Amino acid sequence: MEEFENNEFENGEGAFSRLVKAGKRTYFFDVKQTKQDDFYLTITEKKKTFNKVTGKIEFEKHRIFLYKEDFEKFSIAFNDAVNYIFQSDDEEEYEE
Repeated sequence: MEEFENNEFENGEGAFSRLVKAGKRTYFFDVKQTKQDDFYLTITEKKKTFNKVTGKIEFEKHRIFLYKEDFEKFSIAFNDAVNYIFQSDDEEEYEE
């Protein structure tokens, strides 16, 4: 990951935002609020692509909405997956 940016909204669009630039991809972590004042998180991946048919640069967007009641389960699964990858990388270093 190359770059992090913090943004706090002042115009009512959301409560907090963090942008992560990673090559052709940009990730947005946005905290927003429902009408009932509950917070939720949106994770958006935006990827720059080249359309060979039109010859133009386009952007693909994928979005996940996470609600407070799912944060703990999501966090555990995410950390387990990341730890698995790091452990696999460590094992490969020892095999060489």
